[in-house]
Amino acid sequence: MDASRVIIEPVLTEKTNVMREGEEKKYVFKVDPRANKVQVMNAVKTVFSVNPVKCNILSVKGKTKTQRTKGGTRTGSTKPWKKAIVTLKKGEAIDAFEGV
Repeated sequence: MDASRVIIEPVLTEKTNVMREGEEKKYVFKVDPRANKVQVMNAVKTVFSVNPVKCNILSVKGKTKTQRTKGGTRTGSTKPWKKAIVTLKKGEAIDAFEGV
């Protein structure tokens, strides 16, 4: 799988901002559902030119949503997706996130 297709987008929330500020820099990405840890680490290495040490992957289930309409209620859900938490070597950072 191509490195540019493995990483879909970064996940930017308050919790992920705190993870980036620590001693160990941890970055969170939304990745392709077919990607594995090795593919994610290689994609981060080629796209951002950094050395990842560790990668944790988890599948996020879709949330159930309810919509009220004139005809009654509709229920559905958002799509499930895959999240990767990538830890970098000490002293390294991804410049696109740091604003440098």
